[in-house]
Amino acid sequence: MRVLIDNGHGINTPGKRSPDWEDGSHLSEWKWTREIASRIEAALRKLGVNVQRIVPESFDVPLWERCRRVNCIAAVSGAENCLLVSIHVNASTNGRASGWETHTCKGQTVSDFYATLLWKEAEKQLTGLFRMRGDHADGDPDWDSNFAILRDTVCPAVLTENLFMDNRKDCRFLLSEKGMQSITDIHVKAIRKIIALQKHFL
Repeated sequence: MRVLIDNGHGINTPGKRSPDWEDGSHLSEWKWTREIASRIEAALRKLGVNVQRIVPESFDVPLWERCRRVNCIAAVSGAENCLLVSIHVNASTNGRASGWETHTCKGQTVSDFYATLLWKEAEKQLTGLFRMRGDHADGDPDWDSNFAILRDTVCPAVLTENLFMDNRKDCRFLLSEKGMQSITDIHVKAIRKIIALQKHFL
């Protein structure tokens, strides 16, 4: 399996940052997602996984270009042999929302199964600390969403929303070394399980 990592947004994307906290710190989504993507990539490479970051640039690459890059790779490797994971941080309108969630395209596909593995790993890491936010209406915990990175790519794709940057507790965790390592571990451990189980879907 070829693992494709998409780090959300870019340095020039309007907004997409936390408030300034009392110690002067803040979280910029573009910078944080690139840090996590880099950690995931390094950890997977050590395990011998064929992994590639879709957006190594610091600026915001348009969604159509991200999808084009993914689909070009999938055309060579085979869509069924690729997995796209898009990494984001959530935000609310009032700073009160908290928790972790995952999204797939609309309808039931193998992406839903992969998203469930990510969900279960996040549940192990975050239970007792943060809320697990899910939509169980169709029997699995991921949210069916019309995001372009999920809708317009041809391979299995999952998007993770890793807590809320505008919630103080969530954000402080994300900025901590413990938090960054926990989020990295969620993705790496789940991706390893996905690779091990992939053969059952071919």
